[in-house]
Amino acid sequence: QVQLVESGGGSVQAGGSLRLSCVASTYISDLGCMGWFRQAQGKRREAVAAIDSPGRYIPYAASVKGRFIISRDNAKNTLYLQMTSLKLEDTAVYYCAARPGSVCGFTENVFTSWGQGTQVTVAS
Repeated sequence: QVQLVESGGGSVQAGGSLRLSCVASTYISDLGCMGWFRQAQGKRREAVAAIDSPGRYIPYAASVKGRFIISRDNAKNTLYLQMTSLKLEDTAVYYCAARPGSVCGFTENVFTSWGQGTQVTVAS
């Protein structure tokens, strides 16, 4: 079982920026697709962004496209989510996830490893 540990969450004013990190307990070059999901209080968990192992296929949710950038540093076994122009509706617990294989996308139930989550709160 791969361990994923997120960090970088916190409180920020609307319009601000945060960078989330997710460190894996193994070589992420072997993990295949990795992604960020989020769950706001009282809502279902939703996909934010994903990235395949070579970093060529990178889908984004429409709500974050143009504001968030997902990236991975295979040498550091770390996944990142750079978030800019944050909005109140971005407030949520953000989860890092990984799945084996070359297929990459937003299908939540095929991700086999999950982090514990990090809280992001955007205030007006």
